[in-house]
Amino acid sequence: MIPVPGFEGRRVAVFGLGRSGITAARALRGGGATPVLWDDGVSGRLQAEAEGFAVEDLARADWSGFAALVLSPGLPLTHPTPHWSVVRAKAAGVEILGDVELFARALAALPADRRPGVVGITGTNGKSTTTALLGWVLKRAGLTVHVGGNIGIGVLALPEPTPDAVYVLEVSSYQLDLTTSFAPDVAILTNITPDHLDRHGGMEGYVAAKARLFQALGPAATALVGVDEPETQGLAAALGDRAVRVVSFPSPLVGEGGPQRGSDERAMSARNVSEDERAAASPSSVMLRMPPSPTRGEGIQAWPGAVKAGDHLIDLASARSLPGRHNAQNAAFAYLAARALGVPHELAVAGLLTFPGLAHRMETIGVLGEVRFVNDSKATNADAARQALSSYERVFWIAGGRAKTGGIDDLSDLFPRIAHAYLIGEAAGDFGRALGATPHTIVGDLSSAVTAAARDAAEAGGPQIVLLSPAAASFDQFPDFEVRGEAFRAAVLALGAAPPGEAS
Repeated sequence: MIPVPGFEGRRVAVFGLGRSGITAARALRGGGATPVLWDDGVSGRLQAEAEGFAVEDLARADWSGFAALVLSPGLPLTHPTPHWSVVRAKAAGVEILGDVELFARALAALPADRRPGVVGITGTNGKSTTTALLGWVLKRAGLTVHVGGNIGIGVLALPEPTPDAVYVLEVSSYQLDLTTSFAPDVAILTNITPDHLDRHGGMEGYVAAKARLFQALGPAATALVGVDEPETQGLAAALGDRAVRVVSFPSPLVGEGGPQRGSDERAMSARNVSEDERAAASPSSVMLRMPPSPTRGEGIQAWPGAVKAGDHLIDLASARSLPGRHNAQNAAFAYLAARALGVPHELAVAGLLTFPGLAHRMETIGVLGEVRFVNDSKATNADAARQALSSYERVFWIAGGRAKTGGIDDLSDLFPRIAHAYLIGEAAGDFGRALGATPHTIVGDLSSAVTAAARDAAEAGGPQIVLLSPAAASFDQFPDFEVRGEAFRAAVLALGAAPPGEAS
């Protein structure tokens, strides 16, 4: 746990007693504050009472006595309407904070020579994989690393700071909305596509929340920004020379004879890429154009299966957990961040190549004959599903759930890759209409979809992919995407599929 100073002897309201709320209360108490807790759920209140916290109905409390409100990131700050506790706090002039802001203040209270390194990672898609990948790379390089935030362990539940440590934190737009002083040493924005628009009042509010990652960066900090979208291009422009811009391309840039896998690495020098080259390139690579930081002018290109860094060509072919353009981009972000933190090139590459992958994100979970089953349950919107569909030439696709705005209309250019689609959940009918003449069947539930897809893939003969990449939220049939992914795993293994490490 990380104790949070600054509120010694003062009452701090904590609303929402999920993972972040109860941990924040412990951290505040550890720093000398008197947390006053409330939750609409009885179980949360009972847990708080069992731990000796003051539990008080905040709807009836005197808010003039509170120094701050720590709000669960799952509760609305502004949209669709502010939570009632937000209204009460603002009326009383009480500042509203989240757990990431408390973490930032705890580190700021330390002497400069005792502060650890911090990496903050956000984005609509790719942030969890990039977080886990970077944490793996740093650990393999011998650093003391703590990974958490919006992934895994809540930030304040991580070990206390030591000057040799690095915190690698995934931060969501909800968490960033509740920050004012979070100042990571390396700040990574992978991308921005429409998501959670109801919680941010539209795209402008969503972009503004993501931009808060950069609001308090120190002069020596490194900003890594994916600039495929107009919104992120604007953020990078605002950061000026401090931003390392990540530009995506559809295919490897091969001008001047390379880069090509297996060619002489020393002959491949980084070069500037013109707008004409960008327009001519095909969609699955990434070009990183960098100012003289963090790797002192080193140019980086990445595309499915490889990353080129200066004179080094990093072949990702053996990195089975990093298929596709989006994972090459994740690898490029992790490589850059590791180098910015002082990890030598060779150790950074070794980490990339040995990454075991992250559950529910392009995860091969079983093999049955020549059919491979891939769990991408984390793809809760069309843009995330695009990354998976783009990684394979032909798939038997399981999709559906509770649709996000726009459904799968934007994926129409990838429909020719779909051998057959198996549609589940509330979105099945709408997805079927969007697919039109693309072969598809409305099967309703996930288990039936797995059975049908496995049968059809086996009958097709040869190597085939059965892909769960729902392009929709899980909440119509499952509590969350993790449970959906585990249900997919169970259904696949029930067919007799062997886990990938056991497949002959």
